Amino acid sequence: MLRRLSLAYAAGLAAALAASVALWAAGHFGLLAKLHVAIAPALGLYWLYPRLIVGGLWGLQLLLPVTQQPFLRGVVISLAPTLLTLLWIFPFQTGQGWLGIELGLLTPLVIWATNLVWGWTAVIWSRTTGL
Repeated sequence: MLRRLSLAYAAGLAAALAASVALWAAGHFGLLAKLHVAIAPALGLYWLYPRLIVGGLWGLQLLLPVTQQPFLRGVVISLAPTLLTLLWIFPFQTGQGWLGIELGLLTPLVIWATNLVWGWTAVIWSRTTGL
């Protein structure tokens, strides 16, 4: 069981790195500005470190009995972090309003897309490592 926990955490952490770099790149290269979404993270340890730790914890979802079809599994496990961000973190922790709409109307889509990158990467990583 410890092996499975470790592999799930590692898959979530690696996926968080991929999703964080994707979000940073979207901001850095102007995609988010074109979408009128005011998210432009700086790629640094203070921004990245918490995302990696939390991403690893979200990776523990890989231990749940969810469909084994990789594409759908990635979609399903991306929903929990997406909903937490849109329904709790944005309105109550950062004051950006429900669904983060104060950051732009397409913010929910950007957050879900970022978490889809995380979900699919976590599924691929977990399958590759034998989880």
